[in-house]
Amino acid sequence: QVQLVESGGGLVQPGGSLRLSCAASGSIRSINNMGWYRQAPGKERELVAAITSDGGTNYADSVKGRFTISRDNGGNTVYLQMNSLEPEDTAVYYCNADVMRRWYGRTELWGQGTQVTVSS
Repeated sequence: QVQLVESGGGLVQPGGSLRLSCAASGSIRSINNMGWYRQAPGKERELVAAITSDGGTNYADSVKGRFTISRDNGGNTVYLQMNSLEPEDTAVYYCNADVMRRWYGRTELWGQGTQVTVSS
């Protein structure tokens, strides 16, 4: 069984920072793209940032210059550093990964979600 486990959400004041982490575990052969999505109440889930296996990144326009996505050297953990947070960033953040399992082929995984609330 393979899974993604997220951590790092919470309550922060506008202008503050948070760092989200997402670790993949289980019988994994390799991980291709990893990313962070978010879903605010009443809105559709949207891509926030993504990173390829060789470190290429892309960001939603709304977070460019404020958020940074990265992966550890092993490639199984992805981070999202969020700076200059705004109330509009309030949402449940989900980790996503394109995983090649050791025995059962390719699958797409989602984390359980972590709440980020930006409020004074």
